[in-house]
Amino acid sequence: MSESLSSLDSSFSKSSLPFPEKCGAEEGLEAQSPDRARVLRKLDRHLLPLVSLLYLLSFLDRANVGNAKVAGMAQDLNLSGLKYNIAAAVFFIPYSLAEVPSNIAIKLYRPSRWIPSIMVAWGLIMTLMCLVNSYTGLIIARVFLGFTEAGLFAGVTYYISLWYPRSERAMRVAIFFSAASVAGAFGGLLAYGIEEMEGIGGLHGWQWIFCLEGIATVLVAFVSYFGMYDYPETASFLTETERSYVIAMLKSEASSMTTHYDNKFVWQAMRDYKTYVQIGIYMGVAVPIYAIALFTPTIIHELGYSAAKAQLLSVPPFAVGGFFTILVGIYSDKYQIRGPIIAGGAFISLIGYVVLYTQKAAGAGYAGALLAAAGIFPTVAVDLAWVGGNAGGDLKLGVVIAMVIGLGNLGGICSSFIYMDPPHFRIGHGIIIGWLSLTIILSFFAMWDYNRINKQKEALCAKERITSDRADEFKDMGDDSPLFRYTI
Repeated sequence: MSESLSSLDSSFSKSSLPFPEKCGAEEGLEAQSPDRARVLRKLDRHLLPLVSLLYLLSFLDRANVGNAKVAGMAQDLNLSGLKYNIAAAVFFIPYSLAEVPSNIAIKLYRPSRWIPSIMVAWGLIMTLMCLVNSYTGLIIARVFLGFTEAGLFAGVTYYISLWYPRSERAMRVAIFFSAASVAGAFGGLLAYGIEEMEGIGGLHGWQWIFCLEGIATVLVAFVSYFGMYDYPETASFLTETERSYVIAMLKSEASSMTTHYDNKFVWQAMRDYKTYVQIGIYMGVAVPIYAIALFTPTIIHELGYSAAKAQLLSVPPFAVGGFFTILVGIYSDKYQIRGPIIAGGAFISLIGYVVLYTQKAAGAGYAGALLAAAGIFPTVAVDLAWVGGNAGGDLKLGVVIAMVIGLGNLGGICSSFIYMDPPHFRIGHGIIIGWLSLTIILSFFAMWDYNRINKQKEALCAKERITSDRADEFKDMGDDSPLFRYTI
């Protein structure tokens, strides 16, 4: 970064304001505005319900193995020792490796074709998992499920960035991601009811969990072929005035950054140290998120509750997490802060895990689980809004988001193996405390680093009189552009 600034320092010469948000194009945009709030609400109505439903089904399908385990799968498939942990972990290897190629595919193909297609694929795999009758079959199914689900979360996060300015993304990502907590809550309720289908059609109750949830995914995927919009330029639900306004709003914020495909923008993402800082932050929150998804019913069961009651008691932690995800996302956008919220949420969750680690009583342990979920779920949406807002250029943005989510989700492998010392699971809780501490430390480093670079850019722009009028000169530089400002 400093090298880029030094080279710029020696070659630029004229103009004024350093902030693209304050440029004349933005003032002109406000003058022709058809009512920003109304247009954003219109986008919300047409985009968010569908993508939230897609992610609900995605998270439900990857995490229902935890409900199936408690519902009898562990006994029927003889998942002794670390077999369940391995079955949970293998999902994350292909899932992580396929994220970047999938996001590039979204750029090359239409989102309304790519995203529903991968949904059909994983929905069929989930449906056919009802036929699994061995540990080997479960492993193979989980590998293919991970490969086909890859791209949905990163893809929709990238998709949202193509429709909303970065100042408006945290709340939208929060609404979208809250579907994960709804899936966790709904999954527990659904599993509780589906278990009663034991023996119907010659299938166990846990097999019906896979079958019915997989069929639901396939049906919604077919509907989404016709209900998903690609880009603002082709959005039929917008009037001509609204469409022009949305396009102008996004272009103004992007400071004329390039949008075409070129391999150099992929390398920009991969060579940027800030990408790897964000991967560390995200991994630190992904480990507890997946631990909650995969082991909440087991943890509650080991606190002394029956299997059926454990399914029901797994609902409130996810419900609490979903509520705070949306609430925190709204205030993150309102006050335009990201890093402090991530560090604060991780700290609250850390306190919850300290309670789980130190307390043996069932009531106290359950309260710790609620606190852990309330703190950690909101951090994911805010972190992804932070990542998306601090990567410049469409393709680099897509690759960075995919790298952060893809490599960060390798933390799911860790989550799969740390809960192996029942009934108190001190190893698992202790490891998660360490991951949350890493997130807090890296969040403070990122805030300091972004602030440092912003000050360097402001000084350079003031010295060389660089303004948004010259944005085209720097459009291939992404967030290295002297006109780009990082969100703190």
